[in-house]
Amino acid sequence: MTSTDLTTRLARAKFRAWHRGTREADYMFGCFFDTYHSEWDKPALVWFEALLDEDDVDVMAWAMGRGEPPKHLAGDQMEALRKLDYVSI
Repeated sequence: MTSTDLTTRLARAKFRAWHRGTREADYMFGCFFDTYHSEWDKPALVWFEALLDEDDVDVMAWAMGRGEPPKHLAGDQMEALRKLDYVSI
């Protein structure tokens, strides 16, 4: 992946993270992106893009421990999402 491709994908992911449709989801996805995106390699970005494809209600339930995420989304990044310490209002 070229740096231009990465820049474009990150910009698209940021937009999608901050434009979910509800303020609560915007803060959860958007603040998570803002906090962690600078550390992401390609697999981490692919994970976040897959997360963005999920329904907000499901992701918020997983983040709050009200449900288990599908196996392809489980792991260290999901554990970071569940901490909710990145949300800044």
